[in-house]
Amino acid sequence: MIISVRLQPKSSQNRLEQDGETYKAWVSAPPVDGAANEALIKLVAKHFKLAPSKVQLIRGHTSRDKVLELDL
Repeated sequence: MIISVRLQPKSSQNRLEQDGETYKAWVSAPPVDGAANEALIKLVAKHFKLAPSKVQLIRGHTSRDKVLELDL
């Protein structure tokens, strides 16, 4: 399953919401050394009840717009 996520790093809370066909995510981690991407993967994995190893960032490593692949 492929999902698109709009990420907001350095937020006061970690949360994930569906917005139409895409998702909006807020993580408290800063966008430094991939910390926000790592936090996003953990957040998505928790939301979909998957192991973090089942979530892979395909596109958007340095962008706020991410594309993730979930191995369901």
